[in-house]
Amino acid sequence: MGSLFGEKARLKREAVSSTSVDRESQQTLLRIRSFYLLAGLAGGMFNPYMSTMLVHGGLGSTQVGLLMSIGTFISILIQPFWGLVVDRFQQMRLVLMLSVAVPALLSVFYQSPYFIVLTIIYTISMVFTATQAPMADSYALVAAQKANTTYGAIRFLGSLGTAAGSYLGGLYVSRIDISLIWIPFLVFNLLAAVLTLTLPSRSDESRVLQQSLSTGIRSLLGNRLFLCFLGGCLLVNQTLTAFNSYFVLSFEEAGGTLELAGVGLFIASAANIPAMLLAARVIARYGHERMLLIAAFAYILRWGIQYLFPVPWVMIAVQLLHGLSFGFFYISAVEYVSRIASRHMQATAQSIFNMVFVGLAGIAGNLLNGYLLEAGGAAAMNLSCIISAVLGAVLLGYVASRSRDREQTPVIG
Repeated sequence: MGSLFGEKARLKREAVSSTSVDRESQQTLLRIRSFYLLAGLAGGMFNPYMSTMLVHGGLGSTQVGLLMSIGTFISILIQPFWGLVVDRFQQMRLVLMLSVAVPALLSVFYQSPYFIVLTIIYTISMVFTATQAPMADSYALVAAQKANTTYGAIRFLGSLGTAAGSYLGGLYVSRIDISLIWIPFLVFNLLAAVLTLTLPSRSDESRVLQQSLSTGIRSLLGNRLFLCFLGGCLLVNQTLTAFNSYFVLSFEEAGGTLELAGVGLFIASAANIPAMLLAARVIARYGHERMLLIAAFAYILRWGIQYLFPVPWVMIAVQLLHGLSFGFFYISAVEYVSRIASRHMQATAQSIFNMVFVGLAGIAGNLLNGYLLEAGGAAAMNLSCIISAVLGAVLLGYVASRSRDREQTPVIG
């Protein structure tokens, strides 16, 4: 009889513990989704209009490309330092908070007319911003696993925020002043920074961030298939700077207005939402590698249409392909990296991917597309994007043809 009561008590304790864990997981899920939403609002209102703001302030598009490339290059060099901070001191939450708080506070200085000042401000901002995606994604991947949901179901809040922010940004710059677009960026980022304080201080950081970035890079360089994957990502995603950094400028060149540009940005970000929500189901059917290839072809179609029909209404309508191109590509790539990396190398592998997908691709894209836009107009930029996306699709096709079933043994770590 005593053993029966003891067993009942044990089961009750386990049930209470399970309920507590489930409640904590749901709270963390809500908070990381809210973080994505606020960060999306901040970036959606500011990032697409930053190049236009700087050009209106007196810089040329080549100078803007150089400024952005310098900042992105320095941020890549500094990433191992952030890996050391997180690995050694387990300060994932602090790093995530700084990734939004520092750029927010520095945005005040974008009113400066001096190229050197703007370069320094952007570089410092990028040093901190570069850590946002891998840190937030690491939180999201762990939260998704604990709450029995998908990464896309969490990440889509970022696209929702970006969509709303892009549209509101268009209204803001057309009715107030583009030089003051940093104000909503400051507000939403500071709210996101405050929200990070409510995240768990140790959301499995010790599980997902245990090996150094240098160890991960050495493992990576020994895997030819993963290098081809990164090469494909680099070639495809560098074309995205033609949208992220230069869409508003090229849209104005085609005769569009700033307010209509906001509509185009809204459509692009809104198209990401169903892509994020449906990604898990589509990937389960076709696999990560095939989805990456399909998304790469969507990029080719996207740039091809804008090259052939450079008119405002077509440039707006074609943004419906943003979800099929960027949305499916990004989700597939992040989950592909998560699948092939060993358990203790998850965040390091995501950091390496982010360095290429955002860092190197951002440098190449901002320099090349900024120069082409100024030297040959939007037509030259779009043609270059078509060629780059085709080359990227070739590499991703090789990855898809060589990959085994989706349950393959991890290849990193």
